[in-house]
Amino acid sequence: MSLKVPKPNNIQLFKEGYKHLQGLEDAVLRNIQAVAELSDLVRTSFGPNGRNKLVINHLGRLFVTSDAATIIREVEVVHPAAKLLVMASQAQESEMGDATNMVIIFAGELLKKAEHLLVMGLHASEVVQGYELARTKALSELESLSTSSLPNPFTLSTLAEALKPAIASKQYGFEDMLSKLVAEAALAVMPSNPKNFNVDNVRVVKIMGSSLSASRVVQGMVFGREPEGELKKVTKAKVAVFTCPIDITQTETKGTVLIKNADEMLNFTRDEEKHLEKIFREIADSGVRVIIAGSSVGELAMHFLNRFNIAVLKVLSKFDLRRLCRVVNATPLARIGAPTPEEAGFVDVFETTEIGGDRVTVLRQLLPGEPGYDSKSEKTKTATIVLRGATANRLDDLERAVDDGVNVIKALLKDPRLVPGAGATELELARRVDTYGSGLKGLAQHAVKRYATALEVIPRTLAENALGGAEGNEVLSRLWAKHEQEGGEAWGVDVEVEQDGTLLATEHRILDSLAAKSWALKLATEAAVSVLSVDSIIMSKPAGGPKVPQQAGNWDEDD
Repeated sequence: MSLKVPKPNNIQLFKEGYKHLQGLEDAVLRNIQAVAELSDLVRTSFGPNGRNKLVINHLGRLFVTSDAATIIREVEVVHPAAKLLVMASQAQESEMGDATNMVIIFAGELLKKAEHLLVMGLHASEVVQGYELARTKALSELESLSTSSLPNPFTLSTLAEALKPAIASKQYGFEDMLSKLVAEAALAVMPSNPKNFNVDNVRVVKIMGSSLSASRVVQGMVFGREPEGELKKVTKAKVAVFTCPIDITQTETKGTVLIKNADEMLNFTRDEEKHLEKIFREIADSGVRVIIAGSSVGELAMHFLNRFNIAVLKVLSKFDLRRLCRVVNATPLARIGAPTPEEAGFVDVFETTEIGGDRVTVLRQLLPGEPGYDSKSEKTKTATIVLRGATANRLDDLERAVDDGVNVIKALLKDPRLVPGAGATELELARRVDTYGSGLKGLAQHAVKRYATALEVIPRTLAENALGGAEGNEVLSRLWAKHEQEGGEAWGVDVEVEQDGTLLATEHRILDSLAAKSWALKLATEAAVSVLSVDSIIMSKPAGGPKVPQQAGNWDEDD
């Protein structure tokens, strides 16, 4: 027996206040537990029957939504392993704009399945190897599951049909109405080469009151305020965009003016007025009939603008100002003065209309059929969806559904292939990956089989959220039986339970983007592998600074 050399136990490797957790119990299983908790949080919000979460962020703003991307953005996750999952879902959001919830649920399930293998004695590297083999197999099988693709050229009905499943998962029951609005707006701004489609060209304006059925698409830009001056409608007008205040210019330093008599005092203010009048006369002479102000408009300036019959609209958002410049083809100017012909833009119609009791300003080009319409002229490439709803929270949620719909169009324009939705694709992948795992040798096969069972989580969650836990298991076993048959790849979960809780996804046109699914599988597996590769956590002491004052307890809390 070898002699055991005693080790000194007072070696201090890190500064005071550091936390060092290592080993299976302390680091790996703790990480898995944190990630599982995060995935369970958003799991109930998955699918058309997903429940809403009421989130109040650090600024006290209230969100009622089932959109995983919003929930995770507003809930400040501090656990380092769970943050890896949040990053993966944010990458999916920026890349595809859809299937963010799937990334979190699937990565969480992969780690839950890995926990059992690790406790049984498998090494993390074997689990990682198995997961990577399974991912490669799943992605190659996914390519063969594509049943159809988005037909080209696009029509309103085909685009709306492709959007329905994505919008139904956010706004179940309103998907027909919303998908039609999004498809109409997207077609209005579709460039000649669809691959150059820009999601920024579809704007959303929310106006309280009425219901969703009163929503409509306006070609052009809509602003929820009236013009500043007396002029409310202008047609075929030159537009100048100013980012500086439209007022008497102030000097940057304080200046002193010495006035010796009353005449000088009168002349002083008169000179200022004459100077301002000269500037606006120059602007009016250059043919400008509409001014867009990115800042304040002075009273004297307003007086002269009304005199010269120039309409003024204040747009305080820099983002909207940039968009508007693109629509009217103008250059934003940082100084007051007449724009050159290259700097001035052009708009066909500048008008104030009423939408549900709210006065709004619309800037648009002429539509086909209107007098003066010229088909050869360059069309505006901006459409605005005017959403109506009873509460601000409802409107915010509708806007998120519209954003998802626009992002799905962007994804489908890159890769038009579609795969069966309703959990059918995931279940078929689970079956094929499981068969592949059975033919492997070595310890990696256990991880491959666990990957296959983890894929089941998508149809299971859809069924459980729609029908409850017990009935969900029944539906899943029926789906397995149908997928084992020849040509059963497209059987998915029927959330409305018209027959036995299963339906043919291709027959009901429930189709998802292949690219979104492929990215979700890649990112979820990467996130799970990153968490499994960690064997110790080293946390430094938070940076010092003044202590945060303790807030008084809420009146509603028990002492």
